[in-house]
Amino acid sequence: MAERLSFKEMVERFEVTPRTLRHYEYIELLMPERDGRARWYGPREIARMKLIMRGRKFGFSLEEIRQWLELYDADPSGQTQMKTWVEYADRQLGELHHRRDELDAAIAELRRLRDEVAAQVD
Repeated sequence: MAERLSFKEMVERFEVTPRTLRHYEYIELLMPERDGRARWYGPREIARMKLIMRGRKFGFSLEEIRQWLELYDADPSGQTQMKTWVEYADRQLGELHHRRDELDAAIAELRRLRDEVAAQVD
């Protein structure tokens, strides 16, 4: 039988808050089955959650993730989704490299200022 998780199990498995999981449902990133008040997440929703979490880790916006996930529904072969993923990844890699360069510059400047002040205190 295919894996099926309850709301609580999803929260625990993916280490997110209940509020986060409800938000993902609200913006239609996830669409669990409902049985009364209970929510059940099948293999599709679990796979989508894995992709959401990976996308967030890499700094993608929820809107980018939503658009990317919708591509699979439009083209189940996955070709469009994979091509788009490469474009998104290239763009995000550029952004991350830019942020790293900014952080390296800030670290260097802070280190220089710290060393100047430390030399005056000694």
